[in-house]
Amino acid sequence: MRAESLEFLTTLLNTPTPSGEEARGQRVWLDYLKPFADKLETDTYGNAMAVLNPEGSPKIMVEGHADEIAFQIQYIDDDGFIWFSGVGGHDSSLARGQRVHIHGRNGQVLGVIGALAIHMQDRSKRQEVPELHELFIDIGATSRKDAEKRVAVGDMVTYIVGWQQLAGDIYIARACDNRIGTFVAAEVLRLCAKAGKKLKACVVAASAIGEENGLYGAHMLGYSVRPDAALVIDVAQATDLPITNKKRFGDTKLGTGPILSRGSVNHPVLVQRLEKVALKNKIAFQRGIDPRRSGTDADAIFLQRGGIATTAIGVPNRYMHTPVEAVHLGDLESLAQWLTAFILDLEPHETFKVKI
Repeated sequence: MRAESLEFLTTLLNTPTPSGEEARGQRVWLDYLKPFADKLETDTYGNAMAVLNPEGSPKIMVEGHADEIAFQIQYIDDDGFIWFSGVGGHDSSLARGQRVHIHGRNGQVLGVIGALAIHMQDRSKRQEVPELHELFIDIGATSRKDAEKRVAVGDMVTYIVGWQQLAGDIYIARACDNRIGTFVAAEVLRLCAKAGKKLKACVVAASAIGEENGLYGAHMLGYSVRPDAALVIDVAQATDLPITNKKRFGDTKLGTGPILSRGSVNHPVLVQRLEKVALKNKIAFQRGIDPRRSGTDADAIFLQRGGIATTAIGVPNRYMHTPVEAVHLGDLESLAQWLTAFILDLEPHETFKVKI
């Protein structure tokens, strides 16, 4: 991967961007795109957009969501221990014993999610997975008053897990879901800018807020941008694990290309067009299905304005919604190249409509 792109990806993944407080990550994203875009925009809730060739046609939105799952302080008890709720979908069995950062008004505060030592547990009883409201954070405070000098009810909390190389081109981080999507959207705009006069379309790279809590930013973007087509990038389940039921979840692997799915929100003409471009350019991809819904921002965007041609494209991801999500750099690069090739292959004013 290009050194500058990898540096951007590293910074993007290491910048805490919990759902509801995305501004820090959005600033990183916009700063990277400033040299390549004709204009940068943000809206009321902090969705970020970079526009290239604004007078071009068709208008193609390439979108990912910036936010990550997190926790939020609910209550501080008299002894200074902190109780919290989940922001987005958590596996509470993973939380005990984790180091966290509380993002207070005066900066980050180190904390640990407490766990009862195994020596103190009643081993004669079956150990149940705790609910999030049964877990607490210890910041070393001696009282509620002491804790409130550093944190407050409503402060967001994220795991302390950075972007690290696991081996080769496989990297791990806590928030691959889905800042790798916003990374790819940024790279597509950069590559389209590099193409110069070959680009006929208008490209809108978008980094959405609030996906983990309800596709909120995508609803706003679909309505306000009003693209002719939307390419939504998100993570998808990699099933190349010894404990995965492939008959139930399909067969997808890291490092063998992005996943193009058929069904549900995925516009059939757009899917066929993407397939054609991939085969023409010898870009490897995997096939998936969305029999009912995609579970991504595509579910919100395709409904806007009487219907927007939309497809969801997945980047294979192991261990989704854990602190150690794993992705392959080659999948990110090939997806950026694929979507760029698709956009450059479009005819001026091309439309996407199901023929009856």
